[in-house]
Amino acid sequence: MTPSSEKELIQVMADASGPLNIVGGGTWQARNNAEPLYTSGLSGVTLYEPEALTLVAKAGTSLAEIEILLAKNGQCLPFEPNNLAALQGVKSTPTIGGVVATNASGPRRISAGACRDSLIGVRFVDGSGTVIKNGGRVMKNVTGYDLVKLMSGSFGTLGVLSEVSFKLLPAAQASASVLVVEDEKTCAATMARALGSPFDVNGAGHVDGVTALRVEGLSGSVAYRATALAKLLGGEIGEFDWQVLRDVQAFAGQEGDVWRFSVKPSDGPVLAAELRRLGAQQIMFDWAGGLLWVLAPSGMDMRKAKYKGHAMLLRGNALPVFQPRPAVIAALEKALRAKFDPKNILNPDWMT
Repeated sequence: MTPSSEKELIQVMADASGPLNIVGGGTWQARNNAEPLYTSGLSGVTLYEPEALTLVAKAGTSLAEIEILLAKNGQCLPFEPNNLAALQGVKSTPTIGGVVATNASGPRRISAGACRDSLIGVRFVDGSGTVIKNGGRVMKNVTGYDLVKLMSGSFGTLGVLSEVSFKLLPAAQASASVLVVEDEKTCAATMARALGSPFDVNGAGHVDGVTALRVEGLSGSVAYRATALAKLLGGEIGEFDWQVLRDVQAFAGQEGDVWRFSVKPSDGPVLAAELRRLGAQQIMFDWAGGLLWVLAPSGMDMRKAKYKGHAMLLRGNALPVFQPRPAVIAALEKALRAKFDPKNILNPDWMT
């Protein structure tokens, strides 16, 4: 099913009696054999005000289309959303609704916040076919419960997004990367030192024995800050492809499952060492050590590691996507789903 309007989406949801698999760009693997509901028919930018740094788009609009439009006006989505198509081995492109549903956030999250922090409004159709709107087109919008934050990262389990609104930022005029050659044991300390410096670092990762720190902004400022940061850390200014880290491209085409661990940044190296003992083949760090992308043998449960945080299986089918919730959170999620999806038809096998 591919509804071409919100009205059609309402009818689909009202008539549905069996489970639905909500599909945006298809860059996330389906977790069930449910009937697919494609949002690609809900496409198009409905409002773009460059002067007000505001964008409103239908949920099925491709991320690529939006980024091209913003680039023409020297603007960007602050949270640098990733594109996992290559990692998942598909040729499709993410939709903006999929970005919101998964709270997709790239390296710039450490300075600009996550997707949910730039999201200012949503429209969605719940499991009974009711349209719900929350937020608006300005930041200071008070409309009761914060469903905007709730929908971001809900993975289509509470409703099907039909429209989303964002605040934007001017795109950086220049960018530079400072590289420090070191191992995983010391990378988190280096990244913490960089973030604690006055040089406004907005990207901090570690890949294959190299810690990369990014500074962006006006050309003159970037040149000064990058030079000073390199001197502070004993590194060098060099080339680093942040898209490879953002989109986990290093694991694309490789055999095995891909995991995503989110922990306290200082815990990253300790967790990495334990994951390697369990059999992890490759590990990349983002968010100053707080995000670990892990390539591991298929079917191996990397959640057996000791850690305080959250783990998600991005690629692989033998194990659950999400780790079990504490009883209090599980009860809250169950109550929310009963409210927004009384027929239990929206991606029912995702968060179990």
